[in-house]
Amino acid sequence: MRTPGNAEPPAAPDFAAGLRSLDAETAELELPVTGALPDWLAGSLLRNGPARFEAGARTFRHWFDGQAMLHRFSLSPGGRVGYVNRYVDTPSSRAARDEGRIAYMEFATDPCRSLFSRFFTLFSTPAIRRAAGTASNPNVNIARFGERFVALTETPVPVEFDPQTLTTAGVVDYGDGLRGQITSAHPHRDPATGDLINYLTHFSRRSEYRVYRQPAGRTERELIGSHRAAAPAYMHSFGITGRHLVLTEFSLVVNPLRLLLSGRPFIDNFRWQPERGTRFIVFDLQAGGVRGVFEGPTFFAFHHINAWEEGEDIVLDLAAYPDSAVVDAFRLDRLRGGGDVPQAHPTRCRISLPTGEVTAKRLSDEPMELPSIAYASHNGRPYRYAYGIGARGGRTDDFANQLVKLDTASRSTHLWHTPGHYPGEPVFVPAPEAVAEDDGVVLSIVLDATQPREPSSFLLVLDARDFTELARARAPHAIPFGFHGLFTH
Repeated sequence: MRTPGNAEPPAAPDFAAGLRSLDAETAELELPVTGALPDWLAGSLLRNGPARFEAGARTFRHWFDGQAMLHRFSLSPGGRVGYVNRYVDTPSSRAARDEGRIAYMEFATDPCRSLFSRFFTLFSTPAIRRAAGTASNPNVNIARFGERFVALTETPVPVEFDPQTLTTAGVVDYGDGLRGQITSAHPHRDPATGDLINYLTHFSRRSEYRVYRQPAGRTERELIGSHRAAAPAYMHSFGITGRHLVLTEFSLVVNPLRLLLSGRPFIDNFRWQPERGTRFIVFDLQAGGVRGVFEGPTFFAFHHINAWEEGEDIVLDLAAYPDSAVVDAFRLDRLRGGGDVPQAHPTRCRISLPTGEVTAKRLSDEPMELPSIAYASHNGRPYRYAYGIGARGGRTDDFANQLVKLDTASRSTHLWHTPGHYPGEPVFVPAPEAVAEDDGVVLSIVLDATQPREPSSFLLVLDARDFTELARARAPHAIPFGFHGLFTH
């Protein structure tokens, strides 16, 4: 088809290969490896992300709407790497695959259900919501509930799966009456107790943020504290220290009645109101309740990097954007068409609990998203190194095409970049008996788009200290751009 004036339509960008649906599900397969893996590196890298972007003739509207697929790269002594991938088996994915229809509400795609159905979806208990026809598409992250592995998204409906075969086991029902329609797919481990900490946003005439504790290995949640929110914000993650939890309430907010009455998909009901600034709601994890609400400059972020306490200050690092335009930039038609992609930058906020003063300062001019740290040893504590992805030179006309290691002390960076290659979230794996914070490796799934007709992906292994490449293990197909995961022994 020609565009007006008989001009050729713009060519799809190379990175669009990471936004194509993947039909293939692979049983255990040994991958070819180039280079050499460290002798000590053994375990499984589990990844989650969207992989089906169409249902029949209809396309999901947003990158975040694609149907969830899990991937496992198993690393064995002797340098062997195995691979398996499988869709999470949910009513949503079955409707898209078998019936060719979008049957459930997603982040930015709505199947146009009736007002009655939408009411039950948004303002009722989980059991009633499932009966009314909503289902989880857990395409964001992976967590452990004790020995159980679950796939997560921003609705509080975790889906358990087998970490070896990736077979779906079913929805995990929380054994409590704690209510809320939206949650974070990034629960934190309490640095002091090891319990999972998370929050719920409960939409109603008296909307609230509800912070809870989930003791290790259990599914019952215990309320820590709540905070009223007349106009709840869209928040993808949060920060945690040894004593406090920080909800960063950005200026992307919603009138809950709009969710019910507008007839629009979930995120399309939110409005950017920069005059509100950014509000930091600090909960006391030990005493319970809210320590205070602190106002800072306007910005937006999906991901927190880390947080900790320095005296009476809370230091909070995020991957910050100037505004929420990135949410619309990730709509599939724009991404596939080569639209601009805003870049996030590592930014440090300092909250003075006694005075209420909040400052924000950029840590580096090198873009960074999907950030990670040496989580087991430094979550909620002072740290030095962060890892992420970014676009070379800060360009907005390309997708994230390099891996970044940021030294937060010296503000220097190490970069891994190969033209035509697009890495995913870096996962740090510490070496046994590591002494230095960066003693270990960084793992990332990289799309090789240098052959547009036959793109492929591989597992990349870098030395975390200097970002030199150690090995690659090539997958049998291109893996769509994913979000998050974990390494498990």
